[in-house]
Formats: sequence, structure tokens, C-alpha cells
Amino acid sequence: MTEYLIRRLFQSVIVLFFISILTFAMIHAAPGGPTQVFLAPGLSPEAAKIQAHNLGLDRPVIVQYSIWLGHLLTGDLGYTFKNHIPVGDILWPTVKNTMVLMGAAWLFSLIIAIPWGIYNSTSQYGFSDQTSSFISYIGFAMPTFWFGILLQEYFSLKHDWLPLSDMYTMGKEGNLGDLFMHLILPVSVLTLGFLASYTKYAKASMLEVLGQDYIRTARAKGLREGRVIFRHALRNALIPIITILGLDLPILVGGAALTERVFNWPGMGRLFVDMAVAREYSVLMSITLVVSVIVVAGNLIADILYAIVDPRVQLGGKGSVAR
Repeated sequence: MTEYLIRRLFQSVIVLFFISILTFAMIHAAPGGPTQVFLAPGLSPEAAKIQAHNLGLDRPVIVQYSIWLGHLLTGDLGYTFKNHIPVGDILWPTVKNTMVLMGAAWLFSLIIAIPWGIYNSTSQYGFSDQTSSFISYIGFAMPTFWFGILLQEYFSLKHDWLPLSDMYTMGKEGNLGDLFMHLILPVSVLTLGFLASYTKYAKASMLEVLGQDYIRTARAKGLREGRVIFRHALRNALIPIITILGLDLPILVGGAALTERVFNWPGMGRLFVDMAVAREYSVLMSITLVVSVIVVAGNLIADILYAIVDPRVQLGGKGSVAR
């Protein structure tokens, strides 16, 4: 396991390195640039060129990337072009806020979806299964931003039961009860989408395992159905679900960006949109790198969970199970 972790960490660093190169090149190849922001207040083209020279934006892209990477290795994320604010000062608070929203939505989805999917596999086409399918269709079909607006209209504007937007009510910053009330609507939006897919994955995975010969043997021996489900079938059924959880992290981050915009949540997604409009390259690069680290770490954790859920999986060793 230790050898495997070291190898995966090394691979992760290589992946992040190439992601940073690709992202840096794509951002600089996009139409416009930071100098367009300086032109907006009415600066002449000559003044904008002087400003670009002062910021180092007239250097070759590879030189700009090398300088950015060198600063990154020392923990310096750089400064914003327009106001010269340290990127870390505006990025890290939004990362924390996004993690609160994403973590709550992900955990809530799993708590509901996995047991529900397992139950539906034992009562296929029953009322619970039909209800799950109906919710899944809604979750797949309805855009997250549209569902968010509907919830705001009914629960906030019409009945004033829940806060309309933001993370805290003004003057109640740090109050956990107030944070919980503000989380309900955006977490509901994100949960609907993941509930639809996770419930179906859990049910399909469980049905496949329940059709195996060793499950029929266990039942033929007279074991109770609960013991068959939780002792013999559940572990094997969880392996493909863990794979989906790791792969869904980028989708969760993307969904959180739209949801943050609708609910004015001060997170990383909203910051990315604002900085994309302002063409703040250093902030966009830092956000992309943070998201990449989250995705790579999520997949690494998924690999480790394989070995925990199913001890037959020997990661990186002889006889390891191919995925």
C-alpha cells in the first residue's frame, strides 16, 4: 500500500503539472486579455502597453509560466492585475466556503441515495422504486440553476421560510444555526442531481451482485436476507459506486459553480466567473489548480477505499484487481 501511495502521489504531481501547462496555455490563447481591462477606463493603447510591460504580460508565455510556477512552488499565488491584491487572500476563504457547500451536498446525497438504492434492489418496481425513478427523471432533466430559482421563489420570496441567498445573514457571521438555514436551499439543489444518479447506481450495482452464484448459495443455506445483503453483497456492490463517487467530483464542482451564482454563495465557483470576466489570469490559474488537486485527491481516496471495502483488492501489488 505504501509503495502504491508513493507511486500515485508522484503520478498526481505529474498530472497536475501538465494540467497547469494546458490551463495556462488555454487562458493565454483566449480572446482579449488583462490589458483590455485597462483600456476600459479610457487608457490609450500606448498606456495599456506600458501597463502590460510593468505586469510582465508582454513576455513570452513560457517565461510567464516559468515565473508563475516558480512563485507557486514557494507558496506565492501572485497578485491580481487590477487591484494588486494577493490571490491567496481572496482565494482561500472562497475554497473554504465551497468545501462547506460541496461537502454538505455530497454527504447528504450519500446518506439518502445509497440506502435507498439498496432498498430498491430488494423491492424492484415497488412504490419506493417508482418514486426513485420519478425523482431521477426530474433530477436529470431539470437544470440546477432553474431548480434553484424555483426554490427561491417558493420558500424565500413567497413564504419567507428560508433565506434567499448569501452564506450568512448580515450581522450573524459565524453563527452555525444561520449557516444551516442558508445551506438548505443550495444543498437541496445539488442533492437532487446526485440523488438521481447515485440511487440508480446503487440499485444497479446491488442487483448485479444479488444475481451472483455465491449469493444464491448463501440464500440456499438458509441465511437471513439481511445477513445476505449486508454481509455478503454490500461490499462488492460498493466498489463500482466508489468509482462513480470519485469521477463525479468535477461534476460536483461545476454544479456548485452555478448554484453559488444563483444563491450568491461566496465560493470558488462564483469567484471563477467574476475573475473570468475581469480576465484575472493569476486567480483563474489558482482556482483551476485547486479544483484539480481536489479531483486528483478524490480519485486517490477512491482507490484506497477499494482496499478497505474489499480486502481482496491488493493495490499495486502482485495479483492486484484490475479496474
